[in-house]
This record gives sequence, C-alpha cells and structure tokens, in this order.
Amino acid sequence: MPTSGSFLKGQDAQWKSVGEGRRMQMLCYTDQLMMLRWDFEMGAVGAPHIHPHAQTAYIESGLFDVTIDGVTERLGPGSSYVVDGGVLHGAVCIEAGTMVDAFAPYREDYV
Repeated sequence: MPTSGSFLKGQDAQWKSVGEGRRMQMLCYTDQLMMLRWDFEMGAVGAPHIHPHAQTAYIESGLFDVTIDGVTERLGPGSSYVVDGGVLHGAVCIEAGTMVDAFAPYREDYV
C-alpha cells in the first residue's frame, strides 16, 4: 500500500526480473507519485505501450533508442524525457544500461 514520509535505503530495494533482458527495482511511491529503476541488457525492448500516467525518465547509463508518439531519439547518460499519459512510447536498449522512471500517479500494476 502506498505510504507517505517513508525512507528506502539502496541496499533494501529489491530487484524483480520482468524477463527478456530487463529487471525493475522499486524505489519509492505514494498514491500520487512513483519512482523505479530499470536495468536493460543490450537488445532488450520496452515494447511500445500506452498508459494513463504521466512519466519522466532519466538515463543513468547505457544507450537507448526511445520512441515517443512516432519520433525516435538516441539517448545516453544524463539524458531525460517526458511522456504525457495516453501517448504511445517505447525503448530499445542499444548498449546495456539503467534508467530511472517516475510516474504520476503511481502505477498499481508495478506494486
């Protein structure tokens, strides 16, 4: 259940395999906001999808081809992007790496 005013230490954040070269680490969330980390192996795909949540992402490491609403950009470390709810988007990992996502409101399907 979402909480407010909680802390999560890095060593306590558990990784969950989501298959096909990707794993997810829940960092923190409330009923209004969620942050998680994704590890991608080279060639792993975040298939094009739509959800009602606003999303931002920060590329921590690696190289990704990110497509938002039919436009593709190659993004590396230090890059970021934003996706409005209801917009088709996805990513292909070109070089193994990590990205951090934030969603508003939180995604019940990831809890």
